[in-house]
Amino acid sequence: MDKINSAEFSHVPVLLNETLDGLDVKPEGVYIDGTCGGGGHSEQIAKRLTAGRLLGIDRDPDAIKAASERLSAYSAKVVSGNYSDIAEIAAAEGISAADGILLDLGVSSHQLDAAERGFSYRLDAPLDMRMSQEGETAADLVNSLSKEELSRIFFEYGEEKFSKKIAAEIIRRRETRPIETTGELAEIIGCAVPAKFKRDKNPCKKTFQALRIAVNNEFEHLDKGLDAAFELLKSGGRLCVITFHSLEDRIVKQRFASFCKGCICPPDFPQCVCGRTPRGKLINKKPIEASERELAENNRSKSAKLRIIEKL
Repeated sequence: MDKINSAEFSHVPVLLNETLDGLDVKPEGVYIDGTCGGGGHSEQIAKRLTAGRLLGIDRDPDAIKAASERLSAYSAKVVSGNYSDIAEIAAAEGISAADGILLDLGVSSHQLDAAERGFSYRLDAPLDMRMSQEGETAADLVNSLSKEELSRIFFEYGEEKFSKKIAAEIIRRRETRPIETTGELAEIIGCAVPAKFKRDKNPCKKTFQALRIAVNNEFEHLDKGLDAAFELLKSGGRLCVITFHSLEDRIVKQRFASFCKGCICPPDFPQCVCGRTPRGKLINKKPIEASERELAENNRSKSAKLRIIEKL
């Protein structure tokens, strides 16, 4: 793991051209990739800069090593941190405002494909799922949380309609011995989900997604990060966010709408007294999705949605 490099940390950047267009990259501008990953998007932004600079942020040590190598030839720097702390991280790097910020909320190909990271239900490995490689693992949650809390996580974060059955089966199994691997959890889910619902797609997807979100506190970071990123933009600056499931997209859509909302006075008021004006404008009212060509070349772009807002 210590020898990870940009070639090993493979990650095909989704919606790349659409994102670059959305950021409207200026050669002298300041840009922040809050979820740098292996540096795929970042490298293409950095290539378009002359007097500008790029700051990459990621909490995965593997990603930081790979992206730093990839971006070494450019006016770019990659630092350790979570995008929810983007304001503090930027300030520490001497950045008070940005022309563009990107948040790509997807799990990288490396994280999914490296069995030891424990993200994939297709590869048997320790049940980990930590993006930062620190803190509680998915196994810790599965073996310690109550049936009610596990069911809530699976239902709210994964929209899993068999959440109660899966949680109950986990509790039953862990009474005998701890659940330690992705393979063990996948087998438990398979037993809990009725057979007719397993014919068309893998029954593990929603539960694994929910556990990953819980382990990494993804929704809490997204909630804080959207506000912080928008505040950090210059007037005319743009925030691009790529999501990969409906819950994330809903949060982004609603937050962007709140940035664009003007008067909040009751409708029966004869005139506005709040004085509130829109702080942003949507560049795309509907999310941008992958083209047929990209879908054919990169299956992981299938659920990607890009939303873009400009600060007024």
